[in-house]
Amino acid sequence: MADEAGQLEPGVLVYDPGTRKVGEYRDKAGPYAMLRPVGGGREWEADPALLRPATQQERIDATLRAANHRTKRRV
Repeated sequence: MADEAGQLEPGVLVYDPGTRKVGEYRDKAGPYAMLRPVGGGREWEADPALLRPATQQERIDATLRAANHRTKRRV
């Protein structure tokens, strides 16, 4: 999840209370953490101090929403 310095590792899913969304941590850009929606999409900036690990239920919900979105786009 995080290294010894407390920094997030790319690919970990976190909850952003600012947007009330789960995102995949990508990298840091200046003072912000860059998050990407589960399943792809436009990245957004988040305050790294507010992020927390996504719960198992939040990870499941985000993955299910992404799968449903992909299915709807194919129809």
